[in-house]
Amino acid sequence: MSGITHDPFARFRGLTRARIGIGRAGDAQPTNALLDFQAAHSRARDAVHGAVDFHALAAQLAHPSVPVRSRAPDRQTYLRRPDLGRRLHEEDVSRLQALAGDFDLAIVVADGLSAAAVSAQVPGLLAALLPRLDGMRLAPIALAAQGRVALGDEIAELLGARMVAVLIGERPGLSVADSLGIYLTWQPRLGRVDAERNCISNVHGDGLSHAQAAETLLWLMNEARERQLTGVDLKLETPTVSLPSAPQALT
Repeated sequence: MSGITHDPFARFRGLTRARIGIGRAGDAQPTNALLDFQAAHSRARDAVHGAVDFHALAAQLAHPSVPVRSRAPDRQTYLRRPDLGRRLHEEDVSRLQALAGDFDLAIVVADGLSAAAVSAQVPGLLAALLPRLDGMRLAPIALAAQGRVALGDEIAELLGARMVAVLIGERPGLSVADSLGIYLTWQPRLGRVDAERNCISNVHGDGLSHAQAAETLLWLMNEARERQLTGVDLKLETPTVSLPSAPQALT
């Protein structure tokens, strides 16, 4: 039939957010593809420059929390000076010291590079995680504005926690703007490096679910306590998945 063009990529686009086989209109992208790209770019920018409503988040938590902030005074400084986002503001040090105890775990929620991720993922993830901590002594949850991953080390050290899980907004892409990352560190303290952490990434609606992320984090925490370490020496053990047989070639 004239006027009908077969689209060999149609069935693949239903399985991924990747922009594949979008076609062209003359020498340019089709209008729909261009508008979709611009909308995705806007969502990514909004995620990076947005602000988490930590007061609303604290009201949703089934555990005491404490607001803290990094040494980055505003969002623009945070983006230009990653080092300031890794250190706790001096005025918050005494507040955490007053809450210090003998804790097994500290949880730090940091805005990171996606406020949208924190708002969308953290309440569901903590709802799946907190009831399953099996007697772990949990410090007050730190809600950290303008925070980077390493900020969790200083916070947990001040609270007296043996390990820290940092829940942080991941850098948004043009496919997902609300993806959350989780970083687990044993014996957190200033000076820890990324090789001493375990990372769980891509927690979002089309990635790792809240239940799956909580299950993975619980496994890592139990192993960390048993082996007294995290990082490159702690490998996530998952069942072997059999790949489907290759389809028969069409003749």
